[in-house]
Amino acid sequence: MKAAHPILLLLAAMAGQAGAQEAPTARPDGKTLFAKNCAACHQANGRGIPGAFPALAASSFVAGAPAEVATVLLKGRGGMPDFSSSLDDAEIAEVLSYVRGNWGNGAGAVSAQEIGAQRVALQVAPASRSRVGNKH
Repeated sequence: MKAAHPILLLLAAMAGQAGAQEAPTARPDGKTLFAKNCAACHQANGRGIPGAFPALAASSFVAGAPAEVATVLLKGRGGMPDFSSSLDDAEIAEVLSYVRGNWGNGAGAVSAQEIGAQRVALQVAPASRSRVGNKH
């Protein structure tokens, strides 16, 4: 039996690679998103910095109406920037669900659909992912 020609082996290998699908990229979870976007001010433990950044731990506001908390992330408030350009609806939902379910906040999760509805109600444009789109 003859050995296969090297070019035929290369073509076969390339055909196998073309048929392979890339693994989907995992989306960051709420804890990771919080660490990246929020913890510098609100601290990793959610206790904030008194007089500068409010605590999110054991917060009646955080545990309150999801639309009100989502509004803060979508529009900003006081010295807090908005995250409407840099985080999409699913990512904002992940962050809010993480914060609402930790540090003594016994509130339920928030869905991307709820964030999307609030984004529409506030007339806030979808996340742009632009490097200069985030206002913070």
